Amino acid sequence: MANPSRLHIPRPTARPGDEPDFSYLDLSPAGSIDRPSVGARTRDLEFLSAGLVRVLDDDHEAKGPWNPDLDPEKLQIALRWMMLNRVFDQRMWQIQRQGRISFYMEAFGEEAVSIAQGMALRSGDMCFPSYRNQGLYLYRGMNLVDMMCQCLSNTRDMCKGRQLPIMYHFKSGNVFSISGNLATQYPHAVGWAMASAIKGEDHIAASWLGDGSTAEADFHHALTFAAVYQAPVILNVVNNQWAISTFQGTAGGERRPFAARGLGLGIPGIRVDGNDLLAVYAVTVWAADRARRGGGPTLIEHVTYRAGAHSTSDDPSKYRPKDEHLAWPLGDPIDRLKEHLIKEGHWSEKKHAKLEEELKAEVMAAWKEAQQYGTMTEGPWLDPSTMFDDVYADPPQRLESQRRRMLEIHQQNGNGDHS
Repeated sequence: MANPSRLHIPRPTARPGDEPDFSYLDLSPAGSIDRPSVGARTRDLEFLSAGLVRVLDDDHEAKGPWNPDLDPEKLQIALRWMMLNRVFDQRMWQIQRQGRISFYMEAFGEEAVSIAQGMALRSGDMCFPSYRNQGLYLYRGMNLVDMMCQCLSNTRDMCKGRQLPIMYHFKSGNVFSISGNLATQYPHAVGWAMASAIKGEDHIAASWLGDGSTAEADFHHALTFAAVYQAPVILNVVNNQWAISTFQGTAGGERRPFAARGLGLGIPGIRVDGNDLLAVYAVTVWAADRARRGGGPTLIEHVTYRAGAHSTSDDPSKYRPKDEHLAWPLGDPIDRLKEHLIKEGHWSEKKHAKLEEELKAEVMAAWKEAQQYGTMTEGPWLDPSTMFDDVYADPPQRLESQRRRMLEIHQQNGNGDHS
């Protein structure tokens, strides 16, 4: 008699107190995955969703058909952007712990995704980011002070105090506002890409979300529209192994790679080493070129690891081994690019340490300036009446009445009371 069916509950391979175990990962040797033509049919590209595109090997040498052969100077610039991303994150995390901002999320261990893809895309391409893409904002030219002021919800806050910290937007840099509702940016990106195609432009869109968000309906709706209308869009799944405290297997990562999710719709998927800046850059250039030539969407899965906590509200020691990120087999993206440049004779530990100190000073100077516009505990304060702005083109009478009443109460309590 056959065994009765049993409900399968996905479980991580290691919990607190266990030794880190990444045996579930399917890795490919660096340089072993073929680089097909951008005009190849989706049915001939299935191998890209099963293997893992890697350029840097364990000895930090670049090899294989995906090697983009970037100039050393360009790689040094990329290293600087990743380092700035991390230094900025570290400072903002400390500031939150001091009670100066309410909340923060860092990109620790995932910096190569934003910087490599920022390098690979054109300035006219529209980006629809998630909450760990701060490096993308930095790369596209957003001011450190403006990013800090948004987190402070102060008088210079681009969102006028209406958004959770780290929910930036950057119109002049073609970076859409971050949404706290996960996966909503995916349909937006597809719609923008469809509009670009209708207008006959060669601009493409790109969007990002995490492995857990692939379980959202918006993810599947976006893939369907992208496939049906062949939208020129790159849809990125940043598989950092954890959706807050939930292991990536709960979103379906146990069965097949997330890169394979689009195959049934005719969307090619590529699984790439997300901690290898060279590989991420090369794959993104390939997908962007394909989109611009009318080849439609590409789904890219970045295999990476969230080295830090999900946010300042999270304690990862409650659900995974301590310092598990140190055992991650694909290493640290900054360390790997640094070691590659050193091996090639274009960098040194001394230069690296010097740059790190310079970036810390740059971030500290920005923080001192940002404080002048107010913090959670120090003025100047954001005018509370601005909450009524930008709601209606022609404010209804009830809203104007509420504004007047709020100002009256504010005056009665004294201008110094902002409770």
